[in-house]
Formats: sequence, structure tokens, C-alpha cells
Amino acid sequence: MSLPHRIAYFISPHGFGHAARASAVMAELHKADSSWHFEIFTRVPRWFFADSLDGAFAYHSLITDVGLVQKTATSEDLPQTIERLSAMVPFRAELIDKLARQIRRLGCELVVCDISPLGIAVGQAANLPTVLVENFTWDWIYQGYVHAEPRFAEHIAYLRRVFRRADYHVQTEPVCHRQSSTDLFTSPVARQARTSRKKIREQLGIPRDAKLVLVTMGGVPGQYEFLHRLQEQRKVYFVVPGSERKIKRGNVILLPHRTKFYHPDLVNASDVVVGKLGYSTVAEVYHAGTPFLYVSRPMFRESKVMEKFARNQMHGALITDTQFANGDWLRRLPEVLSLPRIERDEENGAGQVAEFLQRL
Repeated sequence: MSLPHRIAYFISPHGFGHAARASAVMAELHKADSSWHFEIFTRVPRWFFADSLDGAFAYHSLITDVGLVQKTATSEDLPQTIERLSAMVPFRAELIDKLARQIRRLGCELVVCDISPLGIAVGQAANLPTVLVENFTWDWIYQGYVHAEPRFAEHIAYLRRVFRRADYHVQTEPVCHRQSSTDLFTSPVARQARTSRKKIREQLGIPRDAKLVLVTMGGVPGQYEFLHRLQEQRKVYFVVPGSERKIKRGNVILLPHRTKFYHPDLVNASDVVVGKLGYSTVAEVYHAGTPFLYVSRPMFRESKVMEKFARNQMHGALITDTQFANGDWLRRLPEVLSLPRIERDEENGAGQVAEFLQRL
């Protein structure tokens, strides 16, 4: 029996998008060779990986980067972000050494970082090859806030140096800042649906010919003021994740934050997805071909890239944060429900990243 291949995977806890992308890659590696074992370092809850992966992994609770502190799913708290960033970077030498000893003791052969600069520093200290997987890096994101908060500038310079030290660089579409030195460009990386559209709709109690709309804000729970308006749309069913428990109110199904329903399955079973322009949602909706009513984040630098990608590559329409919050997006719903699904035959970027890691 061959010994398991071990990868240390450092994942940003900013939302669930980076964990979803990393999980998609790990699932493809498990599919190719069940001996892969992952040592996951992050603050994304362990259950997210337990729900996403069938193969072996170990979980280590660790703040791997600050990202952006969120007030809501679509607005940031810059003073809090600066405070936490100043406490974390430059990385403390004792923390780097401790983590380097840990991953060597665990027998890791490679370090993969989904935009976590800490993982790159740890991999270097452990004398292991490091792979950066990203569609943006934090220095690039913070650059968009310097005019509002000049204190970001000193952190940008430090983080840029750390990111550039990665041995290998993978960029996944939609790429925010394309770099010619990148080792691999891939199509969008998404977790794949597991259960058929028909089965999911049966489990949700959705009539076979009814229209189904998924309302999702990318793993950030929210209080939605428009729920009563959904019940007025009697010919349409709505699934809204993020509540404390499962509740069915006529044509509206509220699901808990963690549910037996796998998010890519819900995307695949829906006729329209309404939600934030976050990486995992965009990637999963893209590969499912489902029409998309998407909410932008004007201050977040990634959003312009995501908007352009959705406009050119997907069926749907842009709505404002205000339109989403007050339910005015329902006026656009008949138009978007009439749009066809897009049938895609291109390879999921998860397989492309997995093949690259196997070659390493």
C-alpha cells in the first residue's frame, strides 16, 4: 500500500468562497487518488469541509489572514480591518517557525494557499514548495481602499512581497489581475453537484413544473426584509439558506446555515439564483448555467471584474444592494426566469488545478 500524499492547505476565512474553491480542488485530487490527505489550516468551520469532501483530511483552527472585516455581506468595516491587520502582519517569526515545525512533523510534501500569505511564509520556512491559488490577492484588494484608509499602504507592500515568493502561481477565472508569470490559468473552479435536479426538488417538496429561485449571500447569514414579498409570488418557490432552522412558509423554504442540502445541488436545481457576486457562487452558477440576478459590492475591487464576467459569460442581470434588500429585484424576476440555462462542456477548473498539483 502506498503512503498517503500529504498537503498542507492554508485557506482564507473571508466568506466561504476560498474554502469552496479549495474543497473543489481537494475533491478532484481525492477522486484521482484516494491516498491524498489534507492538513487544512483555516477558521472556516470544520463542517464545511466535512460536507464538501469524501476523502481524508485533518482540521487545524487557525487565523490564516485577516481579509476584510464585514459589517454585512456587502459592506466592509475598514477601521476594524486595519486594527486586525496591524496585529497580524508582519508575521511573527515564532508563529512561522512553530507552524513550519508542525507541517514537517505531519509529513506534508507541499503547501497550497488559497490567498493566505501566511501559508507561503510557513512553507518557505519548512523548505517545502508553495503554490498560490487565487483570482485576486489581498495586496491588490487593499489597494482599492488606500484613498479611504491610507494605513493600508504599509501592509500592501509587505503582503505583495510575501505573495511573490510563492514557488508556483495558479490563477482561476474570473482573474482580477492577470500576470504573465503565472504557471497556470484555469476556468472557474467550482464544487460539483452530486444529486440530480429532480431528486433535490423532490426532497424540498417543490412541484415538478414549478419555478425555483435560490436566494444566497455566499455563506453570510442575513435578515431579509423582503420575505413577505416572496410569499406573494405564488407560482414561484424560493429557497433561502442562512436561517437558524428549516422553516416552510407556503412557497418559501428557509434553510439553516448548515443543511443536508449541498449548495451546488441547490444551484443546479434552481431556475434562477439571486445573490452576491462572490467567487464560489459565480463559479457554481457559471458551471450550472443557471440564470443569475447578482448583487455587486461597489467598494470591493473584485466586484467590477465579477460584474464584467457575469455580463459577458452568464445569463442574468445586475441589481443594486438596495434593490436586493428591499425586494425590488422581484420586478426583474419574470424577465430572468424566462432566460434559458447555458449548457457548458468546458472542464471545471478544479480538475485543472488538481492535475497541476499531481504533477508537482
